[in-house]
Amino acid sequence: MPKVTFLPAGIVIEVVPGTTLLEAGLRAHAQLGHACGGKCACSTCHLYVRAGGDSLSESRDNEQDVLDKAFDVRPASRLGCQTHVGIADVVVEVSRESVKAYLDEHPEERPASVP
Repeated sequence: MPKVTFLPAGIVIEVVPGTTLLEAGLRAHAQLGHACGGKCACSTCHLYVRAGGDSLSESRDNEQDVLDKAFDVRPASRLGCQTHVGIADVVVEVSRESVKAYLDEHPEERPASVP
């Protein structure tokens, strides 16, 4: 089974091919936002593919349309909810936007502020 690594935390999880990166992130407890619940209606599951991109599902027009709303979009940007894992290992970096969205959804996990 392929492994998905979520950076910067270094969380690794094995998944069956066809699993979305969002599903993998949720199972791994990665700090990956998902405000719309994985319906391709927001960009809070924005990731950067660092390795294994050739094994992922192809990006479709609706994903590209939603990515147009994201911050700091790069050539390796993908939406976790729309990207399916193939047979190879994948390394992704969770975008700052996604981590912020996750922490907004889970304020109890915010780091304590230093006085």
